Amino acid sequence: MKRPPKVAQNARTDLDTALAAMSAEALREVVYEMLLALDDRAHAWVVGSLIARAARAGSGWTPAAVSDEQVAEVLAFVKAAERVGQADPSEVDQHLRLGSAALLCKDYAAAHRIFGALLPPIGEGNIDLGQHELVDEVLGADVAECAAQYVVSAYMLAPVAQRAEAVCAAIDVVHEFGHFWEPVREMERVAVEPLPALPDFLLQWRALIASKPASRRTRDWDTKEDRWLREVVQRLEGADGLAKIARSTKRADDLRAWCKPLAGAGDWHAALQAFAEAAELVTDNDSARAEFFDGAALAAQSLKLKDLGVHFERAWRAGPSMSRLRRWLGSSSTQEALGKRVREALETCPKQAARQRALLHVLSHDFAPAAKLLASAPGLGWSSGEHPGHLLFPLFARLLGGSQKPTRQDEDTMFHHARVLDEIDVMTADPETPRLTTPAVDALLEAMGVTSISEVAARATVLAAMKQAAQRRVAGVTEQKRRSQYGHAAELVATCVASDKTGETTRWAVGLEAEYKRFPSLRRELEQALMAL
Repeated sequence: MKRPPKVAQNARTDLDTALAAMSAEALREVVYEMLLALDDRAHAWVVGSLIARAARAGSGWTPAAVSDEQVAEVLAFVKAAERVGQADPSEVDQHLRLGSAALLCKDYAAAHRIFGALLPPIGEGNIDLGQHELVDEVLGADVAECAAQYVVSAYMLAPVAQRAEAVCAAIDVVHEFGHFWEPVREMERVAVEPLPALPDFLLQWRALIASKPASRRTRDWDTKEDRWLREVVQRLEGADGLAKIARSTKRADDLRAWCKPLAGAGDWHAALQAFAEAAELVTDNDSARAEFFDGAALAAQSLKLKDLGVHFERAWRAGPSMSRLRRWLGSSSTQEALGKRVREALETCPKQAARQRALLHVLSHDFAPAAKLLASAPGLGWSSGEHPGHLLFPLFARLLGGSQKPTRQDEDTMFHHARVLDEIDVMTADPETPRLTTPAVDALLEAMGVTSISEVAARATVLAAMKQAAQRRVAGVTEQKRRSQYGHAAELVATCVASDKTGETTRWAVGLEAEYKRFPSLRRELEQALMAL
């Protein structure tokens, strides 16, 4: 069952105060009323969540005990379902809830038998529930939760000396239903009581993981054992243990696992050192290296260090992107310093980074090279993170005087799905955590005094490039029948018309309409866009 989205912090105030003002009896009435409005799957998920929370609340309440007869019914049901190869999802839901109830009652043997009978044949496809792809489509019970509860039951039932092997075997049985990237955390999340003898288990667990072939840690991708080892090492040795792993393997995932908790805890001095060292260690992965320089920049920003610009520059040079470029340029203290950085960036900016090069040319007041980038850009592929169109088109229009509406040339708001995820925010996605300050393009333009295009030759070159880009866009979307993008192509044509007061571009637009008269949908979009001027 898909969880409801999290509510933003500023939207929780009224709800919190309303809930605090209600009595327990009033809250119960509200819950009962809301349950009546839910469909079967949502109803089952909410009821299951309420029961689990109540059982874990420490009040001593538990669901009704599961009898041996009920367990036998489940086992018989599974055998019958396997014979015919299918089962009713509603019946499976009932049996899975029975297994959860057994675990909440601390009847680990019953829970283990129920989940051990039901989950494997469902995961292996021996029992079809009528789903298209995932069983979550048809089940109200949270199968990932049930899988974690099965692993907990294996932990509780196993002798202390054999718990590590029992947990590993249980995860193998139900791995289809959960990632189990952090098995200990998963078990603690669903357990109804503290896991007994946990320190002994952690030592066994680490020894079991360490007994796996060491060659796996030389790979570029993470294995389950890699993640398991980091979890148990963090619990046993903390950040120092994670640092040992990271320094020995120099793998990006191990280095992230070392740095991320330090940033998450706000230990910025330690985080700065860790990110800087990680960037030096991960020599064979430019993307990760740039990411670690971002982390060092975030730490430096949080510590209010004076050399923040140095960290921004390192990040951009390691992994050039629009966001990193804006940060580095935006940290300039004077217009002279900003101009120097623009020139330095142009010397090393990758040729294929058309959007970044376009911005640098505009900041240099050198409009002809930027116009050339726009004119030569493909008519399709505007969603690419380096297509210059979404940056230059509205920017040129404003500089030509065709649009007086302020625009924030920001990848986040202007064309969010073209954004390159190159920030430390990817590692700390919580909106309440510190973020790197990324100035808008408008702020950079203002700092460099770029307010208009006054030279006649430059204006003609820019307008010609805009018309060529618009014409390429029209040709691309019509050739591929991209009807959903006809409106965008029409807006580009209208923007060209609005940017030229001579009337020549208006005649060009009329000729374009005539050229594409066989595309009535496009013509309607063009007419609407031109009429809106």
